[in-house]
Amino acid sequence: MASARSERTILLLVAAVQFVNLLDVMMVMPLGPDLASALGIPVSELGLVGGSYTAAAALSGVAGAFFLDRFDRRRALAVAMLGLVLGTAAGGFATGLPSLLAARMVAGAFAGPATSLSLSIVADVIPPERRGKAMGVVMGAYSFAAVLGVPAGLELARRGGFHVPFFAVAGLGVLVAGLAIVLLPSMRGHLGGAAAPGSALRELRALVSRPLVVLSYLATAAVMMASFLIIPNISAYVQQNLGYPRDRLGLLYLAGGALSFVVMRTAGPLLDRLGAFRTSLAGAALLVGVLYAGFHSYVPGLPVIGVFVGFMTSTTICNISYSTLASKVPLPAERARFASIQSAVQHLASALAAFLSARMLRELPDGQLDGMDGVAALAIAFTLAFCPLLLWIERRVALDLASRAAPALGARPAGSLGGAPPR
Repeated sequence: MASARSERTILLLVAAVQFVNLLDVMMVMPLGPDLASALGIPVSELGLVGGSYTAAAALSGVAGAFFLDRFDRRRALAVAMLGLVLGTAAGGFATGLPSLLAARMVAGAFAGPATSLSLSIVADVIPPERRGKAMGVVMGAYSFAAVLGVPAGLELARRGGFHVPFFAVAGLGVLVAGLAIVLLPSMRGHLGGAAAPGSALRELRALVSRPLVVLSYLATAAVMMASFLIIPNISAYVQQNLGYPRDRLGLLYLAGGALSFVVMRTAGPLLDRLGAFRTSLAGAALLVGVLYAGFHSYVPGLPVIGVFVGFMTSTTICNISYSTLASKVPLPAERARFASIQSAVQHLASALAAFLSARMLRELPDGQLDGMDGVAALAIAFTLAFCPLLLWIERRVALDLASRAAPALGARPAGSLGGAPPR
């Protein structure tokens, strides 16, 4: 068991890795109109840029499930961060849509393993009863990326062109990767129970055949579809449809990220006390309201900043709820494998949502996006499907954790990960 000081160091380093990872993907979304103008990309096709990144991350997540649990977490994370840095820097040299898509695919291919390794490290170090609070710290990187990174990226792009934020994030990634290599301890405790190379496929099949795992991946897909139907288009929507000025766009991310950070710090301890389902209900209810009033049937006079902040806050609550609960599903020796598939599902659902929104939307002659009401309705449907999935998972996880705590001798109850699959 790691000491309190080493736990804090590891959590801060993992949060820094996630900050760079999240900033890399979050930065591109609000830069969408800038990229469209500089590279001649139709605004309605900006979803393809985000979708290419997440599709590549999904494929790399599947591949990582076969081998990530066979390596020291620290060394594997260093390789993933190096690839992410190179892909991000390549985005700054893009000359059109094809070259930008290629750069984003390279970055996404390494972002998938970086995400799954980060979550595996947290699960290795922090016991289940304190993992909600720990996830709140790590996922606070989302808020910092919005509060600090995105406004800075928007300002850099306004002053120096779209390529400058890509180079800045790549430079930051080099710094964080170096710190992680130097300060993270070697993490090999999971190797004793990891699958041998020849049995990787068999172990993977056993993992994805368990009902609890399938439910977890379905919840991941639902929450990501609900978010990424909107995220790739939100910058263009608030500017073109709601008339929000470009030079004040950073204020939206600053306000949304600041409130999300407060909510994150509150939601983590609440998760440990109330559980994922009850906590997620608040986020889902807020998200449905924001999607309807802000995107489906825009209420005249509703402040743009209220819509934006409400969307970021509600998705933050939903994300931390499912991430914390999902971290309790796998056994220690299969955490990276589980997280790799989870990352693949997460990114595949995000890519699917981004591509789908690009097909549902079209750019009108005045620059506005047409079809946002249909996109929002679909996002509402996925949000409503998310909560009951979380309830089922929470109940099964409680049974599973109880069976793991039982004495080694004696039969495990049906439904545990080591026993008969639950019906």
